Amino acid sequence: MKRALVTGATAGIGKAIVERLSADGYSVTAVGRRKERLDDLASQTGCVPAQGDVTDVTRMQDIVEQSQPDILINNAGIGLAISGLETAEPNDIARAFAVNVTAPAQLTRMALTGMKARGTGHIVSIGSIAGLHTLVSSVYGAGKAAIHRFSQNLRFELVGTGIRITEICPGRVESEFYDARTGNIEPNNLEHASFKALEPRDVADIVAFALSAPPHVNIATIEVLPTEQAIGGVKIGTKP
Repeated sequence: MKRALVTGATAGIGKAIVERLSADGYSVTAVGRRKERLDDLASQTGCVPAQGDVTDVTRMQDIVEQSQPDILINNAGIGLAISGLETAEPNDIARAFAVNVTAPAQLTRMALTGMKARGTGHIVSIGSIAGLHTLVSSVYGAGKAAIHRFSQNLRFELVGTGIRITEICPGRVESEFYDARTGNIEPNNLEHASFKALEPRDVADIVAFALSAPPHVNIATIEVLPTEQAIGGVKIGTKP
């Protein structure tokens, strides 16, 4: 039975991934900060709950050593400083990069030792179309762009090891992510979609698809949007 470690597991995409992988027969360790939600998820899915903050390197090292994952799902993310750089709090900028960039890099580093020893493994990072296209936030976009380049270069580093690297870049997803953000943003951009957005289970299905490919197939980057969302356009500013 393959072992999977999923971060940000208490809500949204992470929760849906835990549910899907557990149903598919994986042994899943679910990482999150909210103990009650983790315990509920464990009772529903049979996953192993592991409470902790992904920025806590010591705690994450313990979890990786205990779980010995064949599959790492870097899903945890946060939308701090998303309303604009000028009005962002310094601590929010630091926390955004700590959660969205540094934590996935550290967790991946921890997991690679065991994967290399076994000659197999799969790192899946949940990126965003904000990391591929110009959208609303310089801080959030920069973090997700870092995950894109991280995934691309890590795949280059690991050629010959049998370890696969997948990045999944969703558009608008109905998720508690938008409740956790800070700052004021145009409602149609984030808070209230006027169209049918992706559901967390849609992204979980794509993760399962990438994992199910035969070992010689690496599904590298997937960009997935709601049918009624498209990316593009030009913004022209005018001085008063």
